[in-house]
Amino acid sequence: MIETPEANLVAGMTWFQSTYTKRYNARHKASGHLFGGRYKGVLVEADGSEYFRTLLDYIHLNPVRAGLVKGEEGIPPDLLGYRWTSLGDYAGKPGTRLKFLSTGRGFIACDLKDGPRGRREFVSRLAERVALDEAETCGLAQIDGQGLQSTLRRGWCYGGATFKERLLEYADALIRRRGDSGSGGYCGDDVRDHGEHRAKAIVVAGLAECGLEPSELSNMAKGAEGKSLIAWKIRGETSVPLAWIAAELSMGSASNVSAQVRRMGERVAKQRRLRRLLKGIESRILT
Repeated sequence: MIETPEANLVAGMTWFQSTYTKRYNARHKASGHLFGGRYKGVLVEADGSEYFRTLLDYIHLNPVRAGLVKGEEGIPPDLLGYRWTSLGDYAGKPGTRLKFLSTGRGFIACDLKDGPRGRREFVSRLAERVALDEAETCGLAQIDGQGLQSTLRRGWCYGGATFKERLLEYADALIRRRGDSGSGGYCGDDVRDHGEHRAKAIVVAGLAECGLEPSELSNMAKGAEGKSLIAWKIRGETSVPLAWIAAELSMGSASNVSAQVRRMGERVAKQRRLRRLLKGIESRILT
């Protein structure tokens, strides 16, 4: 369950299913698709809703439904024995948790406090559901006739009637604005492109760290080390098109950027000097 500060999930997933896949295949000498298909996103009614808590339980009980966590007769499965969910973070002390994980909202949704007792109850509550439900349907639920499984497969939102109405009103306003503007409605000045903003920050910091001036770029080789290093960092952290990078860094074509980024990735893995430069770039961005 993901919440993005900006409406850029599509851009993030595009990067994840393309750039990350290419890097994975190159690293493991594999080919083809890494994921089964395109992702599907469903909007969820969040704070204070039964839908939020139900989905949270559904996620934590995934290993049970998949048969990855099994119990014996009279003995419930060890939910904490499966490490690839966030349940271990909910059961652990605050200082040991992944920093990006918002466990506080999960405890509030379950009406529990983030203390020793609350953490135990968070896990035991799920264990009780396992004991009551069949393994194949554990965690699945219906709220007001809305089935969670069917919603995740075929629906577009998971929430109450008021939540759906609010989303439809918002969507209607966007569609009207798109029609009036003639430029995509939420494009242009309406919403800042987070990826491009980050990419420009990397360019500025990268040039400074490499001792380069923007005016020098057009006279440098299209595959110059400084350009390629900056391009590699941009490609790894944003979803801006290759053509944007090519134009911004005077690297010629998108295909050249792709080739230089690939080569630079191999060099970064081997050369400590380049990794120090990357740390310097990130430090400048933070400053």
